[in-house]
Amino acid sequence: MLRYRPRGRRFAPRKDAPGQEASRKIAGIEPVDHLQEHLDRIRTELGNSPDIIFRQLKLGGASEANCAIVYLNGLSDPEMINHDVMESLLQLSKEFLQKERSPADFLDMVMKDGLAMGESRMSADWNEAMLAILSGDTVILFEGADHIIIAGTQGGQWRSVTEPTSQLVVRGPKDSFVESIATNISLIRRRLKSSRLWLETMKIGSVTHTHVAIMYVKGKADPGIVREIKDRLNRIEIEGILESAYIEEFIQDKTITPFPTIYNTERPDDATSKLLEGRIVVLVDGTPFVLVLPTVFAHFFQSPEDYAQRFDIAIVMRLVRYISFIILILGPSVYIALTTFHYEMVPTQLLISLVAQREGVPFPAFIEAMLMEVVFEILREAGVRMPRAIGQTVSVVGALILGQAVVEAGLITPAMVIVVALTGIASFTLPAYNLSIAGRLIRFGFMVLSGMFGFYGLTLGVIVLIAHMNSLRSFGVPFMSPISPFRLRNQKDAIIRLPFQPLQTQAAESSTGFGASSNQDTSLAGDSDGRMSGSGQQGADGGSASGRGQHTAANGAGGNRNS
Repeated sequence: MLRYRPRGRRFAPRKDAPGQEASRKIAGIEPVDHLQEHLDRIRTELGNSPDIIFRQLKLGGASEANCAIVYLNGLSDPEMINHDVMESLLQLSKEFLQKERSPADFLDMVMKDGLAMGESRMSADWNEAMLAILSGDTVILFEGADHIIIAGTQGGQWRSVTEPTSQLVVRGPKDSFVESIATNISLIRRRLKSSRLWLETMKIGSVTHTHVAIMYVKGKADPGIVREIKDRLNRIEIEGILESAYIEEFIQDKTITPFPTIYNTERPDDATSKLLEGRIVVLVDGTPFVLVLPTVFAHFFQSPEDYAQRFDIAIVMRLVRYISFIILILGPSVYIALTTFHYEMVPTQLLISLVAQREGVPFPAFIEAMLMEVVFEILREAGVRMPRAIGQTVSVVGALILGQAVVEAGLITPAMVIVVALTGIASFTLPAYNLSIAGRLIRFGFMVLSGMFGFYGLTLGVIVLIAHMNSLRSFGVPFMSPISPFRLRNQKDAIIRLPFQPLQTQAAESSTGFGASSNQDTSLAGDSDGRMSGSGQQGADGGSASGRGQHTAANGAGGNRNS
């Protein structure tokens, strides 16, 4: 029978009493209360939860229950339990059950001949059995057996695959990741049908035991980076992982920075293209956002739609994003510096108009900008947190009414309202939301410098910002590559995007195709070749030439862009 050990927490057979036969049949000979003892222990450890289902079965025409199944209602698939587990067990013959064999051989025969399951395994570990129940699997206990059977019956309700909410495109795939890690893995495998796509899993969190998966293309991903990622994940000590951001903060190279050094996406096509570039994707159960690493600054300006449109249109759209980011961080500060310290740089007619607007305004330009930016951030946050049906209306109407009211009241100049509105619109053009947040934070620092020292302070701030960005690393990869250090041949998909033919040529030059051997893999991305400090990998930096060029060639130019 199954014995419970508090310390070792192992299933073990009960020793025979003196005079009892050491060799016993597996079914129905031992008293049924021994099986009931283990069921009671499960109930006790799980706090007598009503959603834990216990079902005792009489197999082979036994007079007493000699088998029990335990599963969690809501996380298990009831159809699989009824048809593949219970129906299969009840069909076991009396001769099969009473045949002399060891408990291990009996359970092995049950899994092979008695269960119509695609996934089942034996275990003698009590913790594993409890975790299996809480994960949605079904635990099968037999009277007199020293092991249990864990049947893979995970099910439950998950959100269906829908359109992305944060990375929208006009042309391109419309599916997105969901909260189920198994579904997310299948979405990637559906696009990347290769035996070189490797998957490794682990569990993180002493309480939640969250499933975490690492996916990479063997021969493209640098083995040193893969080992480093696994080492950092294994060093995480936390009770629970509820979102991929938890892991991102633990494994990133530098935490004191407003810039994200790990890319995240909810688009399967985007993640697939990053795998083709030789990067590593980390998936976390319970969140639709996956992590891509290592990453560089240029990734946050690349949209999936860049590869679903003509290259000339993509170039214009990408340049607009870079210009918008500059406006986001420098727009209000430039206006403050011009209207506070450097009037001589403003054209005469414009200066006369600005001075006329400032008549009767009680606040200097710096206070004006700070007030308007804070109000705009409040409206933005209110629009995000309010119900979707009214959130957009409240944010837009609130901005219009409030902007008109403060101008009519003489508290803010019309020019300042225009500058703040332009800055806010520029923040929405960035494909990566986390980079937009970084730009909004940096903007306030530049406003303080320009309000105190004018363009001198602004110039000093830009120098410090550039130096900080150049000091960042993402698993050893320079964050600003291939812009800094600058490599001309790696600019084919960094700031601009050239046609697919040059991208394919660059991919061939860097030998990162599926036909390349692992010792030829000298680049994580076709548009970069910098050395990765600390991991020994060449390559790395920029955009996405090799993966995107080859993937597009296989799927049609632009039809199914994988960023």
